[in-house]
Amino acid sequence: MDLATQATVDGAVRHGAYVRDLNAAPPPVIRRTALGDLKQIVADYARCKDLIYQLTLRDIRVRYKQAAFGFAWALLLPAAVIMAGMVIRYAVAYSSGRALQTTALAGMAVKAVPWAFFVGCLNTTTPSLVANMSLVTKIYFPREVLPLSAVLAQTFDSSIGLLLVACMVPFLGVTPSLSLLWVPVLLGLLWTLALGAGLFLACANLFFRDVKYLVQVFVTFGIFFTPVILDVSAYGPKIGPYMMLNPVAPILEGLVLAVAGHQNLLQPYVSRAGFVTWHPWYLAYTAAWAVAGIILSALFFHRSERRFAEIV
Repeated sequence: MDLATQATVDGAVRHGAYVRDLNAAPPPVIRRTALGDLKQIVADYARCKDLIYQLTLRDIRVRYKQAAFGFAWALLLPAAVIMAGMVIRYAVAYSSGRALQTTALAGMAVKAVPWAFFVGCLNTTTPSLVANMSLVTKIYFPREVLPLSAVLAQTFDSSIGLLLVACMVPFLGVTPSLSLLWVPVLLGLLWTLALGAGLFLACANLFFRDVKYLVQVFVTFGIFFTPVILDVSAYGPKIGPYMMLNPVAPILEGLVLAVAGHQNLLQPYVSRAGFVTWHPWYLAYTAAWAVAGIILSALFFHRSERRFAEIV
């Protein structure tokens, strides 16, 4: 070793630097695995419970602060969907010469609140990272809590609408049955699907700011490609199965069959038109979308998180 190299090494040692022998083996490379990242995400959620609570409470307070209608805003979108659906249902019944059944209105009311919840989640989670730029750039915390708090705040809103629908459907000829046990399962799938979509869209909107405009287009015209106002049977045997390719469609259709039709969702259902509008495979299809969607979206979000501060 010459004098210049010896002087460089001695200076590094005096200043506390770490000098590695050039002939030594390189340090082992720590490989990231999907399971390890998922464990880290769950640990971050458990560690930030108080932060999630405070952010959710903040979103709820901001939404209703100085609002003239207060909590009535939580019922605005479901009520608008129900009113529009009543007009369309009445027009369809009048043109076909049949009477408008109250159970059809009950089914539409049951689908209106979950659809409003899903739309509200997309609208609030997509800009959640951009809207909190000061938090993202100044302090470190698991950024996944921002879309999660938006979904939880929307859950609080939709719970008000669900209570209203639960009080209303008995007056529309719906009686309780054991098939109501399917309601928590379907709502859990919808919540999981909404969170997975929210994580992906929030991250994508940070990289491409026009994603929020695409979401607005979807929520505006998505109701026409989802059996919200009309049932799947109204689209016929050719279009109906394609409508069920929308992952939200089996959830909405399953809710109607479970609540208003007393249908066991493990059994196929044949409509009056004579074709199968429900099959248990639809439930498995939606469950696969929900589980795979939230896992892949969480991994995509978590592995892109290190670039958030520089992109914002």
